[in-house]
Amino acid sequence: MFWIAILLTIVSNVFYHLFQKVTPQQANPALSLAVSYLVAAVVCLALLPLFPLKEGLRESIRQLNWASIGLAFTLVGLELGFLLAYRAGWTISLAGLASNATVSVLLLPVGYLLFRDRLTPVNAAGVLVAIVGLVMMNWGK
Repeated sequence: MFWIAILLTIVSNVFYHLFQKVTPQQANPALSLAVSYLVAAVVCLALLPLFPLKEGLRESIRQLNWASIGLAFTLVGLELGFLLAYRAGWTISLAGLASNATVSVLLLPVGYLLFRDRLTPVNAAGVLVAIVGLVMMNWGK
């Protein structure tokens, strides 16, 4: 499951950026996202048999917390941000890379402070490479 899960995120992320990039320029961004989320809700409900509720719907809903609502707002911000970035001229080859590299660097202190993640020397070297890469990607802009 370890590798299958990350493979799913990679494949989905590639198609995510492709679909964001080919969303028509004239399409209303809020309506486009609303349709996407309505379809996503149907897909999530269709997935329930693969991830059965252990205690029924009411109890399963009670087990949720504020994070589900917060995630909804951040998903809209993420989707809208990329849609507008592509409309503003970001290339599909750099927008995701610039965003993900920056997010990764910003999550380092979050991981350490909130979850006690550890940074090895090899990880630290990777962070430096990511930072240098970000600078190089945006050089001369």
